[in-house]
Amino acid sequence: MIKILLVCNAGMSTSMLMGKMTAAAKEQNIEAEIWAIPDVRLNEEWPKADVILLGPQVAYLKARVETVTQGTRPVAAIDMLSYGRMNGTAVLAQAIALKG
Repeated sequence: MIKILLVCNAGMSTSMLMGKMTAAAKEQNIEAEIWAIPDVRLNEEWPKADVILLGPQVAYLKARVETVTQGTRPVAAIDMLSYGRMNGTAVLAQAIALKG
């Protein structure tokens, strides 16, 4: 089981991506819990996640997120092309690679 937290400004566009990632996980028989939040909820949600992915529009938060999590979770910005195309398969692969 991999728990993937998606963070963006309002949680709207990442919610669409979350659906695509969930579908990709099911197709690949990967057990995944994926949820999307606005950045203001980060402090309450990050402890539940194995991996934290930031929407390109909040990529500037990476250093702050790494400080908040004290380096206990991998944090990365979602590739802009994959995000723009809502490529759930590619973003899921990114999360899995980050978890190691």
